[in-house]
Amino acid sequence: MTMDQFFIEHEATFRLTAFLSALIIFGFLEYKYPARKLTQKKSYRWIQHLILLILNSVIIRYAVPMVAVGASIYASNQQWGLFNLIELPLFVSIILSIIILDCLIYWQHRLFHVFDFLWVIHKVHHADLDVDVTTALRFHPLEMLLSILIKLVAIILLGAPIIAVVIFEILLNVLAMFNHSNIRLPTRLDRILRSTIVTRNVHEIHHSTNLKDSQMNFGFNLIWWDKLFGSYKSKAEYQNFVIGLKEQQNTQNTQPILSILTLPFKKKS
Repeated sequence: MTMDQFFIEHEATFRLTAFLSALIIFGFLEYKYPARKLTQKKSYRWIQHLILLILNSVIIRYAVPMVAVGASIYASNQQWGLFNLIELPLFVSIILSIIILDCLIYWQHRLFHVFDFLWVIHKVHHADLDVDVTTALRFHPLEMLLSILIKLVAIILLGAPIIAVVIFEILLNVLAMFNHSNIRLPTRLDRILRSTIVTRNVHEIHHSTNLKDSQMNFGFNLIWWDKLFGSYKSKAEYQNFVIGLKEQQNTQNTQPILSILTLPFKKKS
């Protein structure tokens, strides 16, 4: 069995194991070392967000037959994409693929804040009145579908190796859960981590009700892109702030799944 075959055969197991492990570990650390006091009942939010996750998984499964690894296999078979056309050591192609895909996710996220037709679906993520590990799962099905289509095109154009795609998918999922987690990290550890990756102290400001603050710190994985493209703001630059959307602050302090799904189609009052 080749390495590619091994990753193809066990991809689902790797991703599910990483997801469940991250959810359990970060959920436990949130309970032991909370960064903020939550405004909503934790169990209620978890149930709604997990229902949304299951719904998104089912919709994507039937609406988009080709998954990310499938796009990599297809590009390899057709010899399409940058890394199928130029000869590089495999480890270099893997590292470059992961970095380029991460930069793409940064710009995708940023553009979802620029264009109104994208923001109306992305604001579901920002409407959460708290930020914890399950906020990383809170995305509208329309955004998930559009995101995966963008990712499939990028993987084919890159000719990203199968191993790179599996690693990137796991990193994106786990690190997004990490930097949304309501965990109070030791100051020194946070400083070390945020020299490379996005931590809660970096990403939390992006969920502020203040419009200027929510237009900063778009990265999910590597912190480089915000610093490179001028959208970085450190926690030292602001004080306490309110999480969520301004128009959601005076609503009932619970958000059932139906309310989450219909939010993009509601007119501002």
